[in-house]
Amino acid sequence: MNLSDPRVQGIGMTSQRTRDRLIERLRSKGIQNEQVLEVMRSMPRHLFVDEAMSSRSYEDSSLPIGHGQTISQPFIVAKMTEVLLSRGIPDAVLEVGTGSGYQAAILSQLVPKVYSVERIVALQSQARERYHMLGIHNISLKHSDGSWGWPQHAPYKAIIVTAAPEEVPQGLLEQLDIGGIMVIPVGGQHGVQKLLLITREIDQFVEEELDAVKFVPLLNGAIS
Repeated sequence: MNLSDPRVQGIGMTSQRTRDRLIERLRSKGIQNEQVLEVMRSMPRHLFVDEAMSSRSYEDSSLPIGHGQTISQPFIVAKMTEVLLSRGIPDAVLEVGTGSGYQAAILSQLVPKVYSVERIVALQSQARERYHMLGIHNISLKHSDGSWGWPQHAPYKAIIVTAAPEEVPQGLLEQLDIGGIMVIPVGGQHGVQKLLLITREIDQFVEEELDAVKFVPLLNGAIS
């Protein structure tokens, strides 16, 4: 990752000292994977939000990114990433919901390859520009309905979903490899959402509830 660009360094509320305080908060809330914490310490989250929001970029909160979407709370990003890596480093990860591009950027420093699907082309274009600025080259982007996944590169040992469907899309389950895991929020926008860890076994899918969460809904269709 290219850290020499002055925009990456940040000042004031985007400085390294501010980022360090966020990492200590994440550690105090139970995040234990030091590799995940170190990547989040170095990743310039302020570049993944609008400039007007940059002073809040290292708060442990979700922030709006336009188009009715949000960049996830750092704790949730760290938690989902930690769980996704809890059974070893997968050779590739499918992400459903590129959004700002932040979650995929974190993963790109921890796994060899990230495939990320986004239904809103404007968000996808912004994410691509951010990856170019940061010198991140192991993320492939697709403009598509996220519930369809990216079958050309299946099966995946790990799938992460950053928006909440009412039910787990069958297409994503089918793209999960035997022994693979999926981390996904499930539930209605106005009801209780649960963060699930789904493991595919030879003859069944095993679900484990991790936490109560609040994500934007996973919507059908692609917007150009």
